[in-house]
This record gives sequence, C-alpha cells and structure tokens, in this order.
Amino acid sequence: MHQLFDARDWLSAQGGLATGLARAGFALGRLDGAIAALEPEARTGANRRLALIEVEAMLWAQGTPLRREEIGRDLMEARAGADLEAMRLARWGIRRLEGQGDPQALRGFLGLHRAEVSGLDDRLAARPTGRDFDAAAAEFQELAAGIAGLAPLLRASALRVLWRLCGLSAPELLAEPAVWTARAMAEGCEALRFVPLGRHGRAVWIDSGTPAERMARHLAAVTAGLQDARHELARVAEWQGRAHAAMAGIKGDNPARVIQALVAHPILNAAMLEASAGISRDTAERMLARMRDLGLAREITGGRRFRLWVLAG
Repeated sequence: MHQLFDARDWLSAQGGLATGLARAGFALGRLDGAIAALEPEARTGANRRLALIEVEAMLWAQGTPLRREEIGRDLMEARAGADLEAMRLARWGIRRLEGQGDPQALRGFLGLHRAEVSGLDDRLAARPTGRDFDAAAAEFQELAAGIAGLAPLLRASALRVLWRLCGLSAPELLAEPAVWTARAMAEGCEALRFVPLGRHGRAVWIDSGTPAERMARHLAAVTAGLQDARHELARVAEWQGRAHAAMAGIKGDNPARVIQALVAHPILNAAMLEASAGISRDTAERMLARMRDLGLAREITGGRRFRLWVLAG
C-alpha cells in the first residue's frame, strides 16, 4: 500500500454515493444507447465529434490551448500553426479516445518506447523511463487492484490520484491520465468508446479533498459531461432535419448523401465529400457552396484552396 493512498478510504466512501452513481450510470446508458442506435458511419462520426470536444477541453485545462478545429485540421494533415507538442498530444488523445490502444498495456497505450535516454522534452523528462517506468506501472496496477471493488465510474477518481502518485506522467500532462480514465470508465459500453466530461472535467482532472469529496465531484462532472454529449448529438440530429428540409427542392439523392457525410465527418474537405458521398469533385464543391449559402455549412480555413468544412449552427 502506498503511504499516501489507502484503498479502504475510497471503498468505504462508495456507499454514500449511491444516488449520484445511479444518476451518472443512467446518463451513461442513455448516451451509449443513443450512439448505438446510429448508423455505423454516423456512430464513428459521433465518437470523433465527442473526442475532439474532449481533447480540446483537456488541453485548455492543461494550459496548452488548441481549438477542436485546429486539432481536426491537423488530423487531416492541414497546417494549423499550433504548439507542436500540444498537437502531438492531441493526436494521441483522439486516437486513444476513438478506441486505439489497450489501457492495460500502459507502455503501449502511452506510445512509449522502452529505452534509457537523455535529452527528452522537459515535460517527458519528468516521467520515469525504461525499467523505472515498468516498476512505476507495476506499482500502479498493483494499487489499482486494491480498488477493484469500486464501480468503474467511481474508480476513475481514485485512479487519477494513483497515476500522479506513481509518476506515470509529468505533473502538468493531465491529458494522459484523463484520457486513460475516460477509456476505463467506458467499460461495458456497447458503442461509446470513452466517457466524456468535456468542460466539466476541469473540476476534477486536477482535484483535491477527501475520497468522498473527490468522488462526489467526479460523479457530478460525469453526469454533466454525459448530458452535454447528448445535447451535442441532439444538435447534430436537429441540424440534419433542418438540412433535409432546406434542400428538399434539389432533385436526386445527392443532398441526402452530402448531409450524411457532414454528420459522419465532423470536419471534411471536398475530396472527402467526393469519396464519402460518391459524387464528383465539382458536385461536392457546388453542394458545399450551396449549403454555405443556406447557412448549413461553414468553411473554417478562410482560404480558397484546401478548404475544410463543418456543419453550421
């Protein structure tokens, strides 16, 4: 047992949080069910959309602000002109929140190579390397086993504390434990890859207080984050209905295909629309311009070439 962590304190505090846990669990079930009901392309798009929001919130809380549009542009290999280390972390976070990597294999999950090296980035140098990291990871997993009796949604609060105590990340890199615990909380979900906290994560990603206080705040953040995520899905669904109505006068099925592509891809360009909707490049360009004029699509690069689009409203 770590001298600064007593699993019994966390386990005993769980009993007084039944109401908050039930509320958070209900919210999680509703969001998971809503995503599971989507078509496969839209389901992938929903997870990507929520992951962009989540990583944006993490990086802003960490003090390395990047807007979700910048992150999306970088994922598409467009120039964003942002902090390169923050963008590297953003790319890693998006991939992990979308389901890549095994959370139980910490070295692989964090994208680390086993090596004893010097001259690392200052933020990475604070992390143990080589055998020292393996020892820290083993300690973390051993201590985590002691709180296996906590519900997954509650356990994340304690796991963030253990992550810091074991030194698995540099202290200022809160995105790494936040991503790892977001994945861990989604244990048993059918379609949801991670549990989103969004802007409410700032209340708990760097936390203090007794185990009961931490877990109560955590459950409140989880419930609010899940509700916000459902509102985001509802916003996209409302846009989809509005778009179909606005483009009902255009003959053929191209409008429906374009709308479906914008739902499935939070950020896209004409080439992606061409491939996703099965239309020509000229048609893709014309449809995007038409949707812009109707207030349905918004261009985010401000240029005339290599333009990127998102749904508007």
